[in-house]
Amino acid sequence: MTLAVALYLITILVTLCCAVLLLRAWARVRRGLLLWSGLCFVGLTIDSFLVLADMLLFPSLDLYHWRLASVAVSVSLLVFGMIWERI
Repeated sequence: MTLAVALYLITILVTLCCAVLLLRAWARVRRGLLLWSGLCFVGLTIDSFLVLADMLLFPSLDLYHWRLASVAVSVSLLVFGMIWERI
C-alpha cells in the first residue's frame, strides 16, 4: 500500500510541476499553446488527485465518472488549443 501511495503522490507532483512550468512560461511569453497545455495539465493534476482519492482515501465511493470527466475536459482543452492555434 505504501508503494501505491508514493506512486500516486509522485504522479500528482509531476503533473502539478508540468502545469506550473507551462503556465509560468505562458505568463512570460504569452503564447496560446502554452496556456492550453498548462490548463490541460491542471486538469490532469485534478485527475491524478481523484485517482488517489478513489483508490485510497474514499474506497467506498465510485469516482470513475468524475475522473473520466476531468480527463475528457483536459484533453478537450488541449485539442481546442491546438485547433485554435492551427498546429
